[in-house]
Amino acid sequence: MTRDRSEMSEDDDDQQSQSQSPPLDLRSAAIAEPCSSSSSSFSVVDSTPNKSRNCISSGTLTSQPFPDHVLENVLENVLQFLDSRCDRNAASLVCKSWWRVEASTRSEVFIGNCYALSPSRLTQRFKRVSSLVLKGKPRFADFNLMPPDWGANFAPWVSTMAKAYPWLEKVDLKRMFVTDDDLALLAESFPGFKELILVCCEGFGTSGIAIVANKCRKLKVLDLIESEVTDDEVDWISCFPEDVTCLESLAFDCVEAPINFKALEGLVARSPCLKKLRLNRFVSLVELHRLLLGAPQLTSLGTGSFSHDEEPQSEQEPDYAAAFRACKSVVCLSGFRELMPEYLPAIYPVCANLTSLNFSYANISPDMFKPIIHNCHKLQVFWALDSICDEGLQAVAETCKELRELRIFPFDPREDSEGPVSEVGLQAISEGCRKLESILYFCQRMTNAAVIAMSENCPELTVFRLCIMGRHRPDHVTGKPMDEGFGAIVKNCKKLTRLAVSGLLTDQAFRYMGEYGKLVRTLSVAFAGDSDMALRHVLEGCPRLQKLEIRDSPFGDAALRSGMHRYYNMRFVWMSACSLTRGCCKDIARAMPNLVVEVIGSDDDDDNRDYVETLYMYRSLDGPRKDAPKFVAIL
Repeated sequence: MTRDRSEMSEDDDDQQSQSQSPPLDLRSAAIAEPCSSSSSSFSVVDSTPNKSRNCISSGTLTSQPFPDHVLENVLENVLQFLDSRCDRNAASLVCKSWWRVEASTRSEVFIGNCYALSPSRLTQRFKRVSSLVLKGKPRFADFNLMPPDWGANFAPWVSTMAKAYPWLEKVDLKRMFVTDDDLALLAESFPGFKELILVCCEGFGTSGIAIVANKCRKLKVLDLIESEVTDDEVDWISCFPEDVTCLESLAFDCVEAPINFKALEGLVARSPCLKKLRLNRFVSLVELHRLLLGAPQLTSLGTGSFSHDEEPQSEQEPDYAAAFRACKSVVCLSGFRELMPEYLPAIYPVCANLTSLNFSYANISPDMFKPIIHNCHKLQVFWALDSICDEGLQAVAETCKELRELRIFPFDPREDSEGPVSEVGLQAISEGCRKLESILYFCQRMTNAAVIAMSENCPELTVFRLCIMGRHRPDHVTGKPMDEGFGAIVKNCKKLTRLAVSGLLTDQAFRYMGEYGKLVRTLSVAFAGDSDMALRHVLEGCPRLQKLEIRDSPFGDAALRSGMHRYYNMRFVWMSACSLTRGCCKDIARAMPNLVVEVIGSDDDDDNRDYVETLYMYRSLDGPRKDAPKFVAIL
């Protein structure tokens, strides 16, 4: 199972910062089509050209022309103050004139599903885009539940934007298939390009990265996060400009290939604006020491291997603690691959200032962990393996009173393994970290009492993802289903927008979700439910549901049909290993022509077989995609 640890400070677009110019929201309405308004209160921006309006002056009623373009100029200035993409979308729906002005002022676009519209539709509506955030495969692809070569190709997007947006500055991709040719076209087409972020992407190698480094002379951000990067044996680090660079962020911890350290050291030295540096496991602790001495301005550091792969060049070992002590601005710390525990005390000097700490690749024991965490009083984001045990979580609860986000991953993800964290750790966190807003917690056993305590102690929770590994596991103390625990979460956490459920759950748990989960946007379900009524409770009771992910649950045709009134307003529905038939899926496809219904199987699947292995449904403004592989049947 692939662990999704991408994006340290945010989980998905539901938690995305709204501080920048608002990107396009395609989560529900894709690109909003123009609409007219019959309300007289909006007549001031009627799209009819040269329309006369009555003005009252000195008590006399006269008719004077008031050109629409003047009003549109005013509206342009007003729209600049809208920071929320939801507000921008709402403004675009007021009337045709507002729709037109909103489109002309949009500089950042967010597209949550690359198949929700065609690239040409994007460029036809928005003429001034300088930043694109684009998502491809659904999240379950991270868990090997989607065949390779499914799609989500970046090629049509970059080729279209190369003609329409020569001024493009930023591309942020997630779960997309990106080739070296795509990266070459990007580097050649956008002379002012500044930011490339590739999260959980595949298809490219170090050759493509080398082209970007060489040709994008104004590059500020190059972040490769949880992506599969092919080793083409290219010295891509040496391809950056030989003079002073604009780099502010460089992350390549996912690149499984040795790098030219001498070139990296020189790059860091001539990048005075560099604030974020995340190294891969081929950078040793000795090399990290040398980098830190030359970059005391760093605020975010990924340490690389945090071990020796060579003998020190001198008899006296470097003073690693002194190097960390010199980095007074570091607030975000990650890495620690191939950790040598005896060197952990070197990070003590920076612990007091840390707001984010990621140990999700470090097999660290409670005894090694506690001296570190006891100094992290400002910590707001913490990720770790379950090797820290309940004892480590209790130490977190004692110290980290400002904690907002917690993620605990399994060191051994097998269902029959002995999990070192349990309800004891969860209960401690709920009692000690009352400001918690987001949690992802993998464990082998849990109780309703611990989950209820979290719902009562942490009412600010917006994200609650509890993954009880193993199928249909009940409350391990009482033997009862986990219904009441999850019911308490949706009832007491009024701001909850994302929920992942597991363990032994009956239809009653889903009834609670439908009754109280009025703000839930994303729901993930695994091995849960008794009957079709469970899913019906959710589809009829959660009005803001956008993303529905279900695997290995007993939901069939009746459950799927119960949500037909909702699917046009959702980003996607994913169901795998459930009890769906091809006939039902065809009926939905016929009844909802703007909904793309994909049935995904293996290459040797019989097209006439009635059982549906995987269903993926999403709304599209431009109909079914043209690049579906043979194992995808679009109904």
